[in-house]
Amino acid sequence: MAPQGDIPVAANVLGTIGTIFWCIQLVPQVWYNWRRKKTDGLPGLMMFLWATSAVPFGVYAIVQKFNIPIQVQPQAFCLLALTSWAQILIYNNAWRVWTATLLASGIGALFGGLQILLVLTLRGPYSRGVEWPITLVGVLSAILLAAGLIPPYFEIAKRSGRVVGINFIFLSIDWLGAFFSLMALVAQQTFDVLGGVQYIVCLLFEAGIFTSHLLFLLRTRSLRRRAKDSSTPFDDMPEARKFVFPRPDDVLSLADGDKAGVKDVEKGVDLDVDVEKGLDGEKEKIGEGDGGKRRGSSVAVGRWPSRG
Repeated sequence: MAPQGDIPVAANVLGTIGTIFWCIQLVPQVWYNWRRKKTDGLPGLMMFLWATSAVPFGVYAIVQKFNIPIQVQPQAFCLLALTSWAQILIYNNAWRVWTATLLASGIGALFGGLQILLVLTLRGPYSRGVEWPITLVGVLSAILLAAGLIPPYFEIAKRSGRVVGINFIFLSIDWLGAFFSLMALVAQQTFDVLGGVQYIVCLLFEAGIFTSHLLFLLRTRSLRRRAKDSSTPFDDMPEARKFVFPRPDDVLSLADGDKAGVKDVEKGVDLDVDVEKGLDGEKEKIGEGDGGKRRGSSVAVGRWPSRG
């Protein structure tokens, strides 16, 4: 597809709205992670793949000469995704803050340099009519974006359809950003299929996450009501075990296993002490026996036979 020519005003307006949403979309998630100091249910692979997808998407948007707001989108998207990824390293994997920050910053700089290199490399051939390299870049971006939305479904499956760790304000803003950006592409003189596919994939996968949690709320409305009436946390209700990960039974089994291990160690220590005491006792007996022999010998040597 040839680069875009004059961009209609409607495309710029819609693209600007989409960019505003996508520039702030992960801010609620970052704040949510920081406030709770944990990221259970939010896959680190999701955030890293999203940050990675921003590189080919940024190259594709710049070389295709999309409206400026959409060209800015991947940059903001990458920055926020790497920030959330660093939080996962800190809160879930117990990384030091500075270590995670330096790693995320280094990867961000690497991604920026790679994007510039690809733009400079592909812009010339594309202007001469060689389209397959930029098409490949667009396909790669769509694949990475879609792949980033797969890990949350594994987390959802672990909890029987319940969504945990993903902030729904973030998800709503992200969905709206994708929607307005898609409309911006529609309003352009020619619709870019690959660019549109990325937004459509995002819309469909995130709609699936919304639907899964909505079904969970419908299925558990009576259980949540009983938990509220009894002033019991939902996760502590016996019927809610399948919606909790790790399962309470698994946690108890691990705890019992740890206790058993401690008891075995204590028994081993006691046994070692008994063995040491036994050895010390044997040494004392041997020492006393040797001492008696030595005393007996000295007495025998010290006695002179009587002369009648």
